[in-house]
Amino acid sequence: VVKAFEMEITPAERIVAQIGGTLILTCNTTGCASPSFSWRTQMDSPLGGKVSNHRTYSTLTMNPVSIVNSHSYLCTAICDEGEKKEKSVKVELYSFPSDPIIEISPSLVAGEPATVICKIPDVYPSHHLEVLLKKDEHILCKKDFFEDDSTNTETKTVKDTFYPTAEDIGKEITCVARLAVAEMDFEPKERTSSQKLNANFGPQNTVITASPGNSPMEGDSLTLTCVTQSNPPAQIVWSKDLAEESIQHLIKNNVLSIPHVHFNDSGLYICEVINLVTNKTEKATVNITVQGTPVITKFSIEPSTTVQEGENVSIQCSAESNPPPKITLRRKSDNANMEPYSARSILLPSVMFQSGGDYECVAENKFGNSKREITLNVKYGPKNTMITVIPTATLKEGETVTMKCTSSGNPAPVISWKKKKATGESEKISKNATLTIQNLKSQDLGLYECEAYNHFGKEEKAVKLYIQARLAEPDQMIPVVIAFSSVAAVAVPAVAILIYVSRQAKINGSYSLVKALRLKV
Repeated sequence: VVKAFEMEITPAERIVAQIGGTLILTCNTTGCASPSFSWRTQMDSPLGGKVSNHRTYSTLTMNPVSIVNSHSYLCTAICDEGEKKEKSVKVELYSFPSDPIIEISPSLVAGEPATVICKIPDVYPSHHLEVLLKKDEHILCKKDFFEDDSTNTETKTVKDTFYPTAEDIGKEITCVARLAVAEMDFEPKERTSSQKLNANFGPQNTVITASPGNSPMEGDSLTLTCVTQSNPPAQIVWSKDLAEESIQHLIKNNVLSIPHVHFNDSGLYICEVINLVTNKTEKATVNITVQGTPVITKFSIEPSTTVQEGENVSIQCSAESNPPPKITLRRKSDNANMEPYSARSILLPSVMFQSGGDYECVAENKFGNSKREITLNVKYGPKNTMITVIPTATLKEGETVTMKCTSSGNPAPVISWKKKKATGESEKISKNATLTIQNLKSQDLGLYECEAYNHFGKEEKAVKLYIQARLAEPDQMIPVVIAFSSVAAVAVPAVAILIYVSRQAKINGSYSLVKALRLKV
């Protein structure tokens, strides 16, 4: 049986091809041993492909498929006997090669406008393209290109501007592109891309928390924590506002710990947070007031705790606490307040030796009190030098007479005794404060001098033992031993006269000083 001459084209009738891909059309015959083949377009445009003839079939290969291949192709086959067969196939093109490309500014700042761009590369036919931009499920932008009249592949772009927030971190920006060509059978007709948002923001909502609170007790621990919202994490700098309004740098982490707070830790603490990306700064402050029993911070005597009589002396006492302390300054010996609470410095002009002693500073508030003591040591030269003669009654020859010299001073004066010689010179006779003469004789009579001395001066006093002239009754001559006291003060002038009289038996060759002393007695 001889087969009839037939021809067919594969793929048949209507072909949907992707631009950039490969398409092979095959024209195949039966019933003819050696047919001849030819290919042409319906409009006699260039084939845009390569023809390859074989014994019973012919191929037209388009590699890559391009926009020029959008035609109806006609294959003609002629058998040896001149019989002719023709068939055509329509090639329809599309281009949707890749997922959308999302472009977002790498440094989004919350609250500032941000632009998101979605690009759909090499799309065709673009008048069927629909694009949707979403932030999670929230639609940012929707656009179609139905009015587009592009005749070739093009990259289409959709752009939208939005204002990111801190809550947008981690959300997804999604671009959905649909090439909805109803009469074309190809997949995929929808492509999607997503990108997570990382918005930079802050710092914002910066606060400081104080534990255990803003008013810790002195000696307690204190922790200040600075909390802020920032992306990327903010740099934190702690500082304290000082009294002279300068800023003292402390530490750079978000927790400031003071193991044992003192009153001088009171003040305004500042947490400054800096976002180096957004270039924004925010500050938070907290006022810390340390409470507790007063602490005496200064208790001093100027110019020194040891002074010389006559110098100007300042006694200073100060304390700190919260609530503020009441300060009392007094001398312990007389328990007398020297100044009211408000005084910070007590002035003792030309200080006297009587002002020396122990001073006490008491600082108190509702939490308790603190006390401190200090001693004011006033140095001065000998004062109030006195001579006492014992016995004060009648002295008899052969008896014992005791002369005691006393003097006050700081440091305690050194006391010595001297006796005037007939030549007028003085002879040191004792380094003791008490001078004792035993078995009193006439040669013991004369002027005795007591000298009190320290580094700040000296003071002298004298006593004279002498014999008074005879009395009127010759049968009862009564010599009198007189102790005459006089003073020569070096450091502090003073004069005192003390006369001691005692009666003795008559002594031949006695002499009298009565006339010389009459004016002094």
